[in-house]
Formats: sequence, structure tokens, C-alpha cells
Amino acid sequence: MALVITDQCINCDVCEPECPNQAIFEGAVCYEINPDKCTECVGHFQVPQCVEVCPVNCIPPDPNRIETAEQLLEKYTYLQSQEG
Repeated sequence: MALVITDQCINCDVCEPECPNQAIFEGAVCYEINPDKCTECVGHFQVPQCVEVCPVNCIPPDPNRIETAEQLLEKYTYLQSQEG
């Protein structure tokens, strides 16, 4: 499943540069994650890098965007094919 940044975000700016898919962006109130680009770092890393660096643990799985590991890998493959 994609990840989501909760309203506990303190806008510390550490997650955005860690995202290999550029899914994290600065929203109106706090950072947000584009679920269409979030692969939980599948294809890049063993664990989501934003979760690893978040000092307030405000990046849980998005219960509204349930995806299997296979679906995340398919999304990663698609995103990679769009780069260029």
C-alpha cells in the first residue's frame, strides 16, 4: 500500500529528498505523498526511506490505498519506464 503523512508532520524537510520516486511534496499544511508515485521504495530499498528518517513517526501505510508487494513492484516498473 502507499504511505501517507499524517497531520503530526513537523515539516522538518528530511523525508522529501529521500524519496526515490519523488512522491513526496510540500502541501498546504504539511508534506504529502502522491499515492500514484509511492511504491514504499519497492525496487529501490528494502524499507521505505521516508519512514526510516522521519523523526516523529508520522508516515504510516495508507489504509485507503491497499496494494500488494506485486502491485508496488508493477508500479515501480511503470514509473521507471516513464523516466527518460
